[in-house]
Amino acid sequence: MARPDALLRLRKTLLARRAELSKRLAVESTNLHDFEAVNSIGDSAHAAFERESHEMSGQLQELEARELGQIESALSRLQQGTFGICARCQRPIPLARLNALTYATLCINCERARETHSEGPHRQGAGNWARLADSEAGMGDLRINLAEMEVN
Repeated sequence: MARPDALLRLRKTLLARRAELSKRLAVESTNLHDFEAVNSIGDSAHAAFERESHEMSGQLQELEARELGQIESALSRLQQGTFGICARCQRPIPLARLNALTYATLCINCERARETHSEGPHRQGAGNWARLADSEAGMGDLRINLAEMEVN
């Protein structure tokens, strides 16, 4: 398949995912609003379960909203003619990567370099296990004996 045809197919995928996420976010937002408006009747365990359930729904909404933003950005890059071009090295992002992560902005080599060199706000200490292991080695024995702990 020629690259322009593949990019057109990816555009359709992005539009379909955007519509799906927009619809889902609208429904979840309505459900969350309805939950907050209704007084919970029942025992405290049920109320705690409902709170946890809605907290998890809120976190999923946040992830979906972030994905929706990435999709909007990808659609904007499509209009500008920069979709599928690595934001770092300016080379075409392979179609296999775009098929796996449609809104990717970096080719796999630049993404690996970003992860390795801790660039950007997405990198928060991941991949630095050697330093963590070294710092723990000098901390001595920090084992906790549960039998010695008081239970309140």
